[in-house]
Amino acid sequence: MRVNIFPISFHRSTLSCQILLSCAVLVFSASMCIATTKGLNQIVTPDIQPAGQLSLSLQLQDVRIGNTTELQQELGISKNFEFAMFEGFSPNDYLLNIEIGLINNRPWLLSTGFINWSPKYGGIQPFLEGGYYKGSSEYILGTIDVANQILPLAGYAYQINDKYQVMTDCEGGTGNFTSLGFTYSATPNFTINPALYFSNDHFDQVSPYIVFSYSFTAFVPHH
Repeated sequence: MRVNIFPISFHRSTLSCQILLSCAVLVFSASMCIATTKGLNQIVTPDIQPAGQLSLSLQLQDVRIGNTTELQQELGISKNFEFAMFEGFSPNDYLLNIEIGLINNRPWLLSTGFINWSPKYGGIQPFLEGGYYKGSSEYILGTIDVANQILPLAGYAYQINDKYQVMTDCEGGTGNFTSLGFTYSATPNFTINPALYFSNDHFDQVSPYIVFSYSFTAFVPHH
């Protein structure tokens, strides 16, 4: 799971989203290796955080994307359940995300849950998302319910090697974004994920984003 923005409302599926995803698939679908980097730039991913693994992240982004400075804690509770908590500083707020794996047998994945629930403001956003993870490629499609409006989600990621993964994703609707970025695994535990967000309403309006993540084993699950 990785969620970085606050979806607004559905208006239309944008041509820019379709073009960017199509280009990424054509450019990065040539060879095969084992995928090791998890998560896209902005949308939920259907893979579940491994049980016992805790990821701590610092997220910095343009104000047009969302809260400019956030801390995230993401913890895998079991094979099919995880939760994540975002703490935002500008403005000050907390957001809770829950994800449940319905199908967790690669290459096919299916998950549901909700994101962006705030103790202050409410605003729960249920989602349903499927993935096809095969070799170096990860294909993701889904929907999210925002204020009783259904928004489309789409994403693609390609693992170049054990250090680099490139990805693009899109959340449809006015006020939302198409993004293009990569993840660099500096060590097996520490990753850096910079990206550019292109507004669905004005594709020439570009917003920067970066997240630093450190993952470690918080507890050993009992089998």
